Amino acid sequence: MTGPLDGGPREGRVPDGSPDSPRPAEAEATSTPVSPPTPAPQPTPPLTHKVLASLLGAWALSACSAEETALVEAHLTECGACADEALRLRDAVGLLHSERTLDLDPMLRARVLESCLGRRPARVPVPDWAAPYDAEAARLDALLRDFGDAEWHAPVRLKWFQEERSARRRTTVAGVIGHLMTVDGLVVGALGLDDPLGADAPADPTERTEIYWGATTEPPTRAVHGPWRDQSHTLIRTVSFAGRGVADLSVSYGDHFALPLRDALLDRAFECWIHGSDIAEAVHYPYAPPCGAHLHRMIDLAVRLLPSALAARRRGGLAGPARDLVAAGSPGRSLRLDVEGPGGGEWFVALDSPAAMGCRERSVAEVALDGVEFCQLVAGHIPPEEAAAGQDGDREAIRDVLYAAAAMSRL
Repeated sequence: MTGPLDGGPREGRVPDGSPDSPRPAEAEATSTPVSPPTPAPQPTPPLTHKVLASLLGAWALSACSAEETALVEAHLTECGACADEALRLRDAVGLLHSERTLDLDPMLRARVLESCLGRRPARVPVPDWAAPYDAEAARLDALLRDFGDAEWHAPVRLKWFQEERSARRRTTVAGVIGHLMTVDGLVVGALGLDDPLGADAPADPTERTEIYWGATTEPPTRAVHGPWRDQSHTLIRTVSFAGRGVADLSVSYGDHFALPLRDALLDRAFECWIHGSDIAEAVHYPYAPPCGAHLHRMIDLAVRLLPSALAARRRGGLAGPARDLVAAGSPGRSLRLDVEGPGGGEWFVALDSPAAMGCRERSVAEVALDGVEFCQLVAGHIPPEEAAAGQDGDREAIRDVLYAAAAMSRL
């Protein structure tokens, strides 16, 4: 019998050299299965400029994934255009607070859209109430465009009605454009833009013009054309993108009166046309009146201001006394104004109370005249005695209204 320590075979073992003994390679193969080789990871293709630019909005709102954020921020170090856009978007995101509303500032929309248009020009949607000024400024600019030095220094006589008689002031074509630019500055200042005369300039139109004319010893030259044109473009651009509330901003004319911006810009359109006619007459150029729709608005503004002008003359002892004062908004004694030609129509002017409502039922007089002639009267270019083509009714009322219309003119 053999024991466990002698050299005999042990239980559970196959003697060396046995056909059933596994070879080393076979033993390794049976114990660990071999996996196929893993392919090397392919690099992610870089994103194009167009794709990265499209992610800027999401990046500004912190809505990108970590990988997208890293790619965008790496791109911003290499692309100046995208870096500028990213800064603008981040600034815009800072305005998006729930406790604030963008409608509080009527100029915010103008600033945002101005920045956009600075990068990609687009057609400016001019509001309907600013269209007359846009048209008249463009017409005057077209007239001035081909002027030589001789035309810019051509003498121009400005005319208006003052102290019951016609007043005149001599200047040049360049001086007229400087006058328009400085008085347009009243609207510029109301919009929060830079006043051409500075922040401390007076609001009285005549004082502003005298300051401009007296600022230099040399007469104005054609160099005034560029600043006036740029200012008119800025006005139109600003009001076009400022939103609905900007039309009601108040524009002060000093101690004289104040107008909402929509009417102030209409007044500037009227002055642009009148002084454009003065310039055209001085250099012997043809110059047509505004289109009928714009002329109608100018006449309507003048008629709306007539009761206040009549009341001012009455306070100065230049018009007959009020005969029938009524409450504001109530029908009052009226004059019927029948304006003929393009832009014409029918208006009723309250005679006694500035806030009264003019009406047909209480009409005591009638005046008929041409639309352009009425505007020339309001501009002080023709005397009141020569303005009306037809008159009927209360003679005192007719005279008071015609003189009040002329008294609205100014330098």
